[in-house]
Amino acid sequence: MAEKLIVIGAGMASGRALEHLFETAPGAYEVTLFNAEPRGNYNRLMLSPVLSGEKTYEEIVTHDAAWYERHGVTCRFGEKVARIDRAAKVVISETGEELAYDRLLIATGSTPFMIPLPGHDLKGVVAYRDLEDTHRMIDLGAGVGPERTPRAVVIGGGLLGLEAAAGMAARGIEVTVVHIMGHLMERQLDESAGALLKAALEQRGIRVLCGANSKEIVGDNGHVAGLRLDDGRILPCDLLVMAVGIRPNAALGQAAGLEVNRAIVVDDHMVTSDPAILALGECVEHDGQLFGLVAPLYDQAKVVAATLTGAVARFVPQELSTKLKVTGCDLFSAGDFAEGEGREDIVFRDPARGIYRRLVLEGERLVGAVFYGDTSDATWYMGLIREKEPIGDRRDMLIFGPDFCGGHPLDPMGAVAASPAKDRTQGRNGMTQKIDMAGNSDRWLADTLAGRA
Repeated sequence: MAEKLIVIGAGMASGRALEHLFETAPGAYEVTLFNAEPRGNYNRLMLSPVLSGEKTYEEIVTHDAAWYERHGVTCRFGEKVARIDRAAKVVISETGEELAYDRLLIATGSTPFMIPLPGHDLKGVVAYRDLEDTHRMIDLGAGVGPERTPRAVVIGGGLLGLEAAAGMAARGIEVTVVHIMGHLMERQLDESAGALLKAALEQRGIRVLCGANSKEIVGDNGHVAGLRLDDGRILPCDLLVMAVGIRPNAALGQAAGLEVNRAIVVDDHMVTSDPAILALGECVEHDGQLFGLVAPLYDQAKVVAATLTGAVARFVPQELSTKLKVTGCDLFSAGDFAEGEGREDIVFRDPARGIYRRLVLEGERLVGAVFYGDTSDATWYMGLIREKEPIGDRRDMLIFGPDFCGGHPLDPMGAVAASPAKDRTQGRNGMTQKIDMAGNSDRWLADTLAGRA
């Protein structure tokens, strides 16, 4: 007889876990799926194209009603679980209904962090997390006309904030991004790549203020009217979007008495401190680590399905890279690219083509990489970082990628002579390689191959 499995949260992580479960053990569980949103699983990564008008919501749905029906899932969409009674092995819905479970999977994800600025509770102050938030921004764009341009302020220059800004700008909204740090996406990019990204956004009509500190949200008749900065400037707006980070949504697990630190603690099998309860996604903490990218969540989903079917599988976090496209700009970062004692940088800049590459070496190994504009070789560099492979005699040509480091024989001048702009490759810790791209590239390449650069 099938066991009862209740899943709390119909996001991408739990959706992938159910896919694996139904593939490996169809009919093993009678599944009931709760979701606070009034819908099932959709690809949240694709909300930005929905915002910009490139896609519709229907195009980003991962599991439609037919999929749930085909697999016998009882859907409780638009319903929250109010409480878990571990002793009785039941969940209590917000309407007071009790449902029994044999196994329980918590996948409550995360909640957006809202800076508690004065005025943060005004109408028109929103996060960017789900379809409802996306629709609020789309509705603002619907007000664009010849006599009025709606204005929006986005607090946060990370990936989510920039995607919100770009999507609204595509709908004709006048957008200003306010970021407290000195450059955009500081967790993924270094200062140089951040500056290139800022310039690209400004070319698209998006105003970017870095090193700007928000002080107060100004209102008018209960609705947001602007953002006051600590230098006294006021940025008028009709909508204010906060995209300043997320927090694990572990409240349900904590109230049930599960072990919780920063999030719900799970072991290698994705089992919580209660052997009948599993958890995965942004609401979990594994070996002191939190998770916000899709790749590890999908790895967790495989382990959850295996655990539910009695198979042996362990979640092992992998070295992660970030390969993104932000408003048409390709970005890649991996490893540790912070400055440090004994580290050396190799940097390639081609301003004319908007290309920037920075490699961070520590001894004979590549430990970090940041690319902007051209990420075609990202997988190869990620392999070098993950495998801790010695660079050896590839060092001089490493910046140009695998084709110049034992890959397919190509003309090495193609990487240097593509731009007439003068540039250089520089190390931060006393070691410098120079590239003069204004007509002296032949001499530079000859010196490099001879080990004299």
